[in-house]
Amino acid sequence: MLAAAPVQAQQAVSAHEQSQDQVVVAPPGYVLPVTQEPQQAGKPADGKSSLPDAPTPNDKPANPDEDYGKQNKRILWVIPNYRAVSANTKLPPLSFKSELWLATQDSFDYSGFIFVGALAGVDMADKAQPTFGQGAEGFGKYYWHVFVDSTIENYMTEAIIPAPTKEDPRYYTMGKGGIFKRTGYAVTRLFITKTNSGGSTFNLSEIVGAGASAGLGNLYYPAESRPFVKTYQRWGTQVGLDGVFNVFKEFWPDVNKAVFHGKY
Repeated sequence: MLAAAPVQAQQAVSAHEQSQDQVVVAPPGYVLPVTQEPQQAGKPADGKSSLPDAPTPNDKPANPDEDYGKQNKRILWVIPNYRAVSANTKLPPLSFKSELWLATQDSFDYSGFIFVGALAGVDMADKAQPTFGQGAEGFGKYYWHVFVDSTIENYMTEAIIPAPTKEDPRYYTMGKGGIFKRTGYAVTRLFITKTNSGGSTFNLSEIVGAGASAGLGNLYYPAESRPFVKTYQRWGTQVGLDGVFNVFKEFWPDVNKAVFHGKY
């Protein structure tokens, strides 16, 4: 009985003391179970939350269309596209030296010689200048006249006229919108252009530059009965071709992305 008395005294420890000490010493060789606090939902035993982190203000979803209207220096690795500017892009003004280099690239690019040959062939087929004749000799005359026409027009519209008028000769891509809206935008860029300060103005560089180029053509074209008619025809042809290229530049990023997956 005397030996059992200490054992009974130890078993009479209060529940409050058990919750504080968690382990109560029992008779030798026996340990009472540990009382654990209930685990909170979503919180493991190590104290770290198992729930996903809450979104932060910097977590922004990726925009799959952020690269729309992206222009390349060449179209299909061949056609020069130096004047086209990608959509939503702001560039500093061009210096006169940069404008001259831009016109030089457009005039003497290797693909330009192929394009001039195509235009010369069309003119010869239409007998635009009957005095040039046909055959190899006639084609040669058509070729160098068309080449000089396009070269003068490039320097006039991209450097000589933009320098004093403070106009930007580059084409700024719209990139989004319907076909008719973007086509209209591309065509109206013949008459509206950006200034070096970022505003918009009448495109003197295109209209006056192309007209001056057509007028200078009278210096090397043969004298005919209606030289002014030929001058207006060359003027209209040059402005019209620039409009076609504007439309081509506007939709090229879409074609490149949809058909060629941006490879060109």
